[in-house]
Amino acid sequence: MPPGLKRQNITSQMMPMTRTLSRLLTDYGMIFVLALLCAFFSVATYSEQSPTGEAAARQVAKTLDSQFGKTPRVLIVARDQADEALFASKLDAALSSSGAKVLAVVKGEPKDARAELQKIVASGESLDAIAGTRATAAWLVFADLKADFPKLGDPQLVQPRTEKWPNFLKSENLVNIANQIAVIAIIAIGMTMVIITGGIDLSVGSLIALSAVLASRFIRDYAGAEQATALGMTLAGIAAILVCGMIGAFSGGMITVFGIPPFIVTLAMMLVGSGLAYILAAGQSIYQLPDSFVWLGRGEGLWKIPNAVLLMAILYGAAHVLMSRMRLGRHLYAVGGNREAARLSGVPVWRVLMFAYIASALLAGLGGVIMASQLKSGSATYGNMYELYVIAAVVVGGTSLSGGEGKMFGTLIGAFTIAVIQNGMNLTNVESYTQKVVLGGVILGAVLLDKIRHRSS
Repeated sequence: MPPGLKRQNITSQMMPMTRTLSRLLTDYGMIFVLALLCAFFSVATYSEQSPTGEAAARQVAKTLDSQFGKTPRVLIVARDQADEALFASKLDAALSSSGAKVLAVVKGEPKDARAELQKIVASGESLDAIAGTRATAAWLVFADLKADFPKLGDPQLVQPRTEKWPNFLKSENLVNIANQIAVIAIIAIGMTMVIITGGIDLSVGSLIALSAVLASRFIRDYAGAEQATALGMTLAGIAAILVCGMIGAFSGGMITVFGIPPFIVTLAMMLVGSGLAYILAAGQSIYQLPDSFVWLGRGEGLWKIPNAVLLMAILYGAAHVLMSRMRLGRHLYAVGGNREAARLSGVPVWRVLMFAYIASALLAGLGGVIMASQLKSGSATYGNMYELYVIAAVVVGGTSLSGGEGKMFGTLIGAFTIAVIQNGMNLTNVESYTQKVVLGGVILGAVLLDKIRHRSS
């Protein structure tokens, strides 16, 4: 084969691969940015860690079993805090089931531990081990047990071992990131549809507040307040979401029927929604809600994943199918790419736009119900500035403000990118004002990259 023809064949074979790689980088380039951010904050927060709660209890129980066998006499000491109380209860249960003798469980201060030691001495019991957390093991009451309590024998102080691990990658921190971004990510689904059509929706932040106030007020006034049933709370939440959907329909009507720019219409609805929320709440927080109301916002479901995060995943799966497999999704892209060409091709432009704005408002309403559930109250101050964070998540995720381009998966990555930046800066003690500067730079950089990409293409 002639050399020129051979090179031409190699080039032609490489071109599809190059185009595929370029398309992947264009559509999902932010996932590599997210991975780099996670790696950076993992390194920046790498430090010595001590297990807490149930993990610490398992480790200490294993240590006691290896050092003292199945029947040691143990005093468990913890502070009166949630994670340490969990440590004490789990360790007590583990030791009792294995045949060990737990002489006492202290949940309090050093003076409480001293009192229990004195009781053990008075009872004539000996002590093999004192099991505590890293904090309680450092109490001075245990500094010289031989001198202070010679009748106890020679009890060993057992505590969880330290290990090096990034604070950022701790499981509770990762779950916290997902839970905190759930509301923004859910609302960003609707915002992605709106921006793909070439529009914008500035009202979503106010609709969060309105929905939270409406749901809380419906529960308080019509569903029984603290005695509300699951059905009553569900109906109250649905009613609040539907009211927000009606506001979205009004915005869509103003845009499609009267041709008013989306920026102006949704800006007006932002003010209207905020004002209605303050009027309905009478400037107060509505907190007369049952404890079970927090199930949606704080409860855990499959694999101990927060319910809000599971709901977010389900909605993104449905939105991906809509945008990539259904006719309505293709119509959304067509309207955003060229509205006149879409109209001439038979796309019902006004219906598509109405759907986008109604969906955005309904999802904002859902976000408001979730936030009310997380905070177990409704207030007109909820959702402040959220419209900007939602738009930022969509833009950072690769959706073009010019319309016609965007992926739901990209929006999810954009939301997590913002959440990771905020969380990482919190863990590295970056002050809040500096965080705003960094986030502003990230948003500007994302838009700049979008413009450069369009010019190059």
